[in-house]
Amino acid sequence: MSRLIYLFISIITKLHAKFLSINDNHGLDLTDKQLHFLIIGMFGFAMLVVIQPIFRWLAKHHAELLITFLYVFTIVVVVSFAIEIGQAYTGTGDMDFYDIASGLLGFFVFFGIYLIGYIIWNALKSKTTA
Repeated sequence: MSRLIYLFISIITKLHAKFLSINDNHGLDLTDKQLHFLIIGMFGFAMLVVIQPIFRWLAKHHAELLITFLYVFTIVVVVSFAIEIGQAYTGTGDMDFYDIASGLLGFFVFFGIYLIGYIIWNALKSKTTA
């Protein structure tokens, strides 16, 4: 787990240095906060431009449950990583990738149980209205 985090940190550090180099070499004189504003802002906006049409298509095809799943899964991943990083930082536990994998598996199992109930409920509902 820590190797994965350090790899991610290494990639981010190299990108950060590259952006600072571009800033310095082109005389832009932007502060670190201004660079964060621009880079993270553009990254987030680019993701929005790509993901929003996908979600619109999914909504048009009555895939609200899939949209909800993707949103919640994203939050579960972020929270799981935050917990592991917090444990490593505070010394209250070991930072372990398998803890994250175990938590995500739990989410998949509970979602699977819900999905089975959801499918059965919709099947029964459509039989009664037909």
